[in-house]
Amino acid sequence: MAPRAYWKGYLKLSLVSCPVALFPATTSREKISFHQLNKNTGNRIRYRKVDAETGDEVEAADIIKGYEVGKGEYIEVEPEELEAVALESKHAIEIEEFVPKQDIDELYLADPYYMVPDGEVGQQAFAVIREAIRKEGMVAVGKVVFTSREHIIALEAREKGMLGITLRYPYEVRKPDEYFEGIEDEKVPKDMLELATHIVETKRGKFQPEKFEDEYEDALRELLRKKQKGEKIEQPQERTPSNVINLMDALRNSLKSEGKQPARPAKKGRKRIDGQREMLLPIPGKKGKEAPAKRAVRPHARRKAG
Repeated sequence: MAPRAYWKGYLKLSLVSCPVALFPATTSREKISFHQLNKNTGNRIRYRKVDAETGDEVEAADIIKGYEVGKGEYIEVEPEELEAVALESKHAIEIEEFVPKQDIDELYLADPYYMVPDGEVGQQAFAVIREAIRKEGMVAVGKVVFTSREHIIALEAREKGMLGITLRYPYEVRKPDEYFEGIEDEKVPKDMLELATHIVETKRGKFQPEKFEDEYEDALRELLRKKQKGEKIEQPQERTPSNVINLMDALRNSLKSEGKQPARPAKKGRKRIDGQREMLLPIPGKKGKEAPAKRAVRPHARRKAG
């Protein structure tokens, strides 16, 4: 069964436009989810929407949105009034500018979506916009409206389609100063930095998502399997983290655990002067050097007097 589009509309680059559809690029559907049950009966818990004052259940058709302006005082807004909010980007993503990808701070990245052409009519226009983005090596930035909100979206070419990532507005991003301000300026000793760098080198590799496993999800499946078979569930023993007394020792032990030691700098040899003949034997008389051994002369055998 083909996935259902999350949003449909038009992609516009100046006077060029084409119908497109957005699909969420990630999913949490495969993760284990739990229902809430009544421990005494084993029945599922059902939530009802009730009037906070009367306690009566309220039908969905009778529920509207309200903005609180004071304690118990709300501005009521009807669905039709929200629909009437004039937003040009409601049914179209109009590319406003192109920016280098590295200019977008990771803090602003929100949710990824796959963008595909919607139908055969706009296939060529979609390909033209996609390849223009790919050729320039940049991302296209525009706006889109869904979930009753306007979002900034950054588009980049990806295989035969495009990847759109919604971006957060500046007011949604917290400033780091209030979190990092209390961190003291530590002077890192050179030898410690070198050891830490060696540890980094031993773990260097390429990012391969398939290597990472969700161990908690696997443990949940194993728990459910045991429960289904009536097996006993035992509490695992928690490993107590070792107290780091000496940072230098901890760095050295980390290298040992990785099975590698930092490379020692090679001793520099004596600089050779141009034209100087290479000496194969040590110079006699020099301190700490032994004089070359004299060549042993084998005495001639004497004839025995007769």
